[in-house]
Amino acid sequence: MGGDSIGAATAGTEPSRRTWKLGDLTVNRMGFGAMRLTGSAAFDLGTPSDRERSLAVLRRAVELGVNHIDTAAFYFSRLRSANELINRALAPYPNDLVIAAKVGPGRDPSGEWLPFARPDQLRGQVEENLRQLGRDHLDLVYLRQPGLDSIAEHFGALAELREAGLIRHLGISNIRPAHLAQAQAIAPVVSVQNRYGVGATRSRELLRACGEQGIAFVPFFAIAGEGRESGASGTDQDEVRAVAEAHGATPAQVRLAWTLRQGPHVLAIPGTGNPDHLAENMAAAALRLTDEDMARLDALTEAG
Repeated sequence: MGGDSIGAATAGTEPSRRTWKLGDLTVNRMGFGAMRLTGSAAFDLGTPSDRERSLAVLRRAVELGVNHIDTAAFYFSRLRSANELINRALAPYPNDLVIAAKVGPGRDPSGEWLPFARPDQLRGQVEENLRQLGRDHLDLVYLRQPGLDSIAEHFGALAELREAGLIRHLGISNIRPAHLAQAQAIAPVVSVQNRYGVGATRSRELLRACGEQGIAFVPFFAIAGEGRESGASGTDQDEVRAVAEAHGATPAQVRLAWTLRQGPHVLAIPGTGNPDHLAENMAAAALRLTDEDMARLDALTEAG
């Protein structure tokens, strides 16, 4: 790896740039996504991950400063459940650890996708996450919607669970700008999770709206290029590789550094089951891209 940019201490950045508040919960902007803990790829039913290595990655992530973990009950493979791994590795949980879960989608025990949950089924999904994680409330719950015109009924059901004390804060995922207004009319939204990254900026309007309203914006697939997984699998566009080489960094680190430069309200949740990749991802918070680097990557984004 090497290079002064990666070697710079994260303590050299302004504190306001290192953390963000999800409601009343302060999190470091570099978090961890749990999906890839369950296998070699998303929802892989054929190649279970090594259990002990996954547990070690979770514990090391917290040691390296992660206090924001993104997960879901539907993150499981044939032999691994992300929530169960989190529970086993980290309970009793550190006081400052924020665990975010997603509801709406669901899978049966064989891994087959179920129809999108009705509003009256969301409580069961929330309780399933609580059981698996061993908690009596969830810090943050996202409604991950599949293309509804209105999310009001579903989000209203989650707002009721928030009032009942099962959920502390609410978020929404995979949304359009109109959905944010629908949700905000019902209850406070502390976070929006949409796909966003170098070359994939269709959610730019949402990113900007979240910044204006003090809402966290949490991109998924932030280190993936074309085909969603290319950034994570070692291949990438020439421009990204060139910036990486100039800094003695990896393409994934460049993509994460670019993500964090999109605004102080932008959080990163890269996921991995590999301890070496975990260390590289965390080091990306210290990578200082130049204005020329950003212009080069932004031009690629505009072309994407």
